[in-house]
Amino acid sequence: MADTVAQIGASVEALEKQFDITAHNMANVSTAGFKRRCNNFTQAIAAQYAGVEGAIDAELSESPVDFSQGALVQTDRTLDVALYGKGFFVIESPEGPLYTRHGVFQTNPNGQIVDTMGRLVAGAAGPLLVPGDVDVSQIHIDSAGRVNAGPAALGRFRIVEFGDQEDQLRPTGLDCFFAPPEVPPKEAASVSVRQGYEEASNVKLIDELVNMILVSRLYEANMKLMTVSSETSGSAISVAMG
Repeated sequence: MADTVAQIGASVEALEKQFDITAHNMANVSTAGFKRRCNNFTQAIAAQYAGVEGAIDAELSESPVDFSQGALVQTDRTLDVALYGKGFFVIESPEGPLYTRHGVFQTNPNGQIVDTMGRLVAGAAGPLLVPGDVDVSQIHIDSAGRVNAGPAALGRFRIVEFGDQEDQLRPTGLDCFFAPPEVPPKEAASVSVRQGYEEASNVKLIDELVNMILVSRLYEANMKLMTVSSETSGSAISVAMG
């Protein structure tokens, strides 16, 4: 009986985690470049819901990232840059390089291209610098990520990919990912850069709402199972004690 209660408790914890993940996805439905969190647990929900007497396997609570392409939305803003295909911009941070699809950039007082947190966006040969006499509106970014201002070449965005090791990337917040040392980046081979666009979040709100409803119902069902199991266990102890 104790094992049953423990198993149901683990199921409840997995459901709580899934609820948090789904809520996080929904909160970022409008965040440029956001990649939804998902897991095998989500895929198992419908089957488990059809037979709630089986407790949810807590081992299914791992949460990989869905890196599927988001729609490209035109903004016409000069330093909004979207990627179409496999690849990531590289952000320089004190903790080391981070990787992102969130291509909403700006320039800092030194003329360097940075992200919304003020961190340097890596160029293929170093930081991308816009000279003081160049207006941002003059910047042109081609499909290969080369940055020009009129006839002057300012550099090229460093864009990398991870091939079949992409699932080893770990979210670090603010739409960035960290790559473990054993997962080295390589130059992106088949990605197109689109200036004046944002990549929309790949969250599908209807799917997340359905997940939220199913998780809530499964949570209620597991809590009822836990209550029944606890009451049964209490009755058995009372009988044993006479």
